[in-house]
Amino acid sequence: MIAPLALAIGGLVLLLVAAEIMIRGAVGASRILKISPHVIGLTVIAFGTSAPELFVSLKAALHGHDGIAVGNVVGSNIANILLMIGTVGVIYPFACGDPALRRDGFVLLGSTIVFVILCHFDMISRWQGIIMLGGLIGYLALCYIGDRRNCANDDSIHAKEVDEFDNLPDSMQKAAIYTIIGLVGVAFGAKLLVDGAVDMARLLGVSETVIGITMVALGTSMPELATTVVAAVRRHNDVALGNIIGSNIFNTLGIIGVVSIVTPLSIPQEIMQSDIWVMLGVTVVFVAAALGLKTLGRPLAVVFFAGYALFTIGQFTDLTALFTG
Repeated sequence: MIAPLALAIGGLVLLLVAAEIMIRGAVGASRILKISPHVIGLTVIAFGTSAPELFVSLKAALHGHDGIAVGNVVGSNIANILLMIGTVGVIYPFACGDPALRRDGFVLLGSTIVFVILCHFDMISRWQGIIMLGGLIGYLALCYIGDRRNCANDDSIHAKEVDEFDNLPDSMQKAAIYTIIGLVGVAFGAKLLVDGAVDMARLLGVSETVIGITMVALGTSMPELATTVVAAVRRHNDVALGNIIGSNIFNTLGIIGVVSIVTPLSIPQEIMQSDIWVMLGVTVVFVAAALGLKTLGRPLAVVFFAGYALFTIGQFTDLTALFTG
């Protein structure tokens, strides 16, 4: 048990460190090339913070571990909402009201519903993956056109995301080294994490899907949590909330889209029974709260955190028996 756990933790640490290095290299290179902060936030940072989920799900799917691949995305989306709001919101309540959040919130809700519908086919095929990836590209184009039209001087949420990164490489050579080292590290870290997770599932006597939804998903969500915490501490509430919404959109459309194009994804029945509905329900509540409230305050944050704790416990035990026994 110690060896698989060490392998998984080592892979996770490498994944997180490498992703941070890769993002800094890519953002640094983009700034040197004088690409606008808005475009950097919309593309480079969005991809970088979701790179762990992408590499892990791709590695798992290519080796026949679809439970980990799909569970990683479903679990990450749940963790991004419940855990991030629950953790960060207790310290600094999230302020709502930015017009971009309304647009992005509806896109998140729509992409989640599309994902749920496709899951009912029991298999997400290549052509369905192409549609999902096309939807992500269309969303990015919509963001670019809308934000450039409404926000002068790169004052959009996506542009503000760039401000959360400091100590960037100051030359193209350093930026390239950062990016390459980060990409290699993320790929190798993903391999270690998936291998360790598979072995742990076997030793614990639980399904790979459970490990994917809990340990793997929690680990790959750490980059988003880190950037959200930094934004919240700096009182950039719109950026913090935008990080959560954007990450979940990228997970649903981008990661599932790319992985299913490379290799069709079978949907585990275990996920269809409850987890996919938890993800949909959590997303609906989150979007409704973000669009309908002025702030996501501490009471709601506590509820979200407790919800994530119960969800995680429920993956390993029967909550009904726990409360009635």
